[in-house]
Amino acid sequence: MTPTRLWTHRLYPGDLAHLARVRRDLRTDLAEFDDDLADTLILCGSELFANSVKYTASGHTDGRVVRTLWLIDDRAVILGFTDDGLSGSVPAIPEARTSTEWETAEGQRGLLLVEELSTAWGYSPVCPFGDLGTHTWATFTLTS
Repeated sequence: MTPTRLWTHRLYPGDLAHLARVRRDLRTDLAEFDDDLADTLILCGSELFANSVKYTASGHTDGRVVRTLWLIDDRAVILGFTDDGLSGSVPAIPEARTSTEWETAEGQRGLLLVEELSTAWGYSPVCPFGDLGTHTWATFTLTS
């Protein structure tokens, strides 16, 4: 994979009140792309940012979230968010739910949405020891 383009990383306060700014910045950065692709990345980016704030130290006082955005070989866009860690867990889609539980669940559907709309998604720790942050990413293949 060769990065064709790397947008400047964006740093956000770890507060859901900044979600509109995250969306606005993505819309600006993706202006050259198809509206459907931009809408999909904005939706998935909203979920990834919200997870960073809700489930990690990013949502605590002075918490932060870093957004990354890459264009790879003019074939795919990779959107990522890095949190401040201290979640004690890794990003995962809840699997131990019945159909009824999924229908009545009020949360924890974001990663399922990301999985369905992206080509692939995953995560990696910021460093190999300690819970110092997790980078969660999603890849979106470009269509000709």
